[in-house]
Amino acid sequence: IPYPPATQDLHYEGELVVAIGLGGANVAPDQALAHVWGYAAGNDLTRRDVQAQAKADRRPWDMAKGFDNSAVVGLIHAQSSLADGTLSLTVDGITRQSTMLSKMIWDVAGIIAHLSRLVTLAPGDLIFTGTPAGVGALQRGQTCTVTIDGLSPASVTIV
Repeated sequence: IPYPPATQDLHYEGELVVAIGLGGANVAPDQALAHVWGYAAGNDLTRRDVQAQAKADRRPWDMAKGFDNSAVVGLIHAQSSLADGTLSLTVDGITRQSTMLSKMIWDVAGIIAHLSRLVTLAPGDLIFTGTPAGVGALQRGQTCTVTIDGLSPASVTIV
């Protein structure tokens, strides 16, 4: 993908992506996983300098997170559950992020339940669940790959 405009500080964030199959609002945590259609590896690209300015100005981060090609998603695997495994991110083959899914701050059921109290979830919605420590900058020419045990990788080269 092209290096995005309006930034000099593009960052990677490896994340588990949840694909919603059954919509709903006010989903109970104990029913939340029944709303999952599948899972994928993802990279939530961020214009970190735009984000920092938005924070300083006390404004929303929408243009730091939501820009063309900002949500890189690997093949979505249709499955209602995902075993604990390792999420890893590499840049040009060098590991930059690595953690077990079980160490996520919020579990998938909790994320779905919380979000469904704020917006109505719909089939086809994709939820990026958050990134582990180790985010960092990407430069033109670098390839960034997110892998999660049991899922297809999400890989992108910045040009």
